[in-house]
Amino acid sequence: MSKSLIIAEKPSVANDLARVLGKDPAIGSFEKKEDFYENDRYIISSAVGHLVQQALPTTAEGKNLPWNFDCLPVLPTVFALEPSEQKGGKSRLNVLKRLMKRKDVTELINACDAGREGELIFRYIVQFVGIDKPVRRLWMQSMTDGAIREAFAHLRSDEEMRPLADAAYCRSESDWLVGINSTRAMTAFNSKFGGFNKTPVGRVQTPTLALLAEREQEIGDFVSEDYFEVHGTFGVTAGAYAGRWFDPAFKKTEDKPHARAERLWNKELADAIVARCEGKTAVVEEKKKPTSQIAPQLYDLTSLQREANGRFGFSARRTLQLAQSLYERHKALTYPRTDS
Repeated sequence: MSKSLIIAEKPSVANDLARVLGKDPAIGSFEKKEDFYENDRYIISSAVGHLVQQALPTTAEGKNLPWNFDCLPVLPTVFALEPSEQKGGKSRLNVLKRLMKRKDVTELINACDAGREGELIFRYIVQFVGIDKPVRRLWMQSMTDGAIREAFAHLRSDEEMRPLADAAYCRSESDWLVGINSTRAMTAFNSKFGGFNKTPVGRVQTPTLALLAEREQEIGDFVSEDYFEVHGTFGVTAGAYAGRWFDPAFKKTEDKPHARAERLWNKELADAIVARCEGKTAVVEEKKKPTSQIAPQLYDLTSLQREANGRFGFSARRTLQLAQSLYERHKALTYPRTDS
């Protein structure tokens, strides 16, 4: 009897799939094997993240490419793949390879995380193993039992997922091209007078480092300057309240980055404002009008990390770990590693 092999991104997801789908009488319960679950119609196993990665460039003879300008740029027509070096990765890859090549397995179901990287993890495994079998996509944005059953009832076609796969390949290959060529070029340049001064360059890490360098330069170039604010206590029938002067016509400009509506750079002007107000009587008008406000959007990962850092001092990595746990273990969030 032919079977479908379901490949999740991590063992915990495979466990949930076997537990939830096994309760469906139309599917049947699963028997736990060493690294997978199996019944009469389905096999469920998993990767452990990225099991396959792009290989480093080599010469035509398969030797390591020299670190000099003569070998650049490296522009492969086909990006070679190799097993990743993560602990337990090769043994897990061998398990999937064995399952994928079973004669009774006639279909693959991609149950990796619902995002670009999940798509890439699955497709790199299939590409590395060299298997050509029909593929469908189990697209789960939540790990609740109901969401799993709903996603399994509406498997997506491989053709429908092709644009996401193309985006994943483009991201991965652009990282490789920029990283390999730029790192080797900068290393060769910085080593031209002797030694080996490896200089890592990356499509994301280098612009990010530039932002930090620019900010550090701004801090180093900063020249402190005194400014003044006018604060006052105002008496009203009900008591008193504190207030602060501000310029209602203020507009921020690039040539004065530290200017604010409430800041005065001239002490005489601040004193003049105080003199015009102190001990004087004025009329305060209160106007009320109904307004409507759109509810704030739900967090994406970046906005969640930013707020968690501001409120609790969490690092971006810590926030991601917590969100991932809420998604996988507690079933309280949808998939967090996405732009939406």
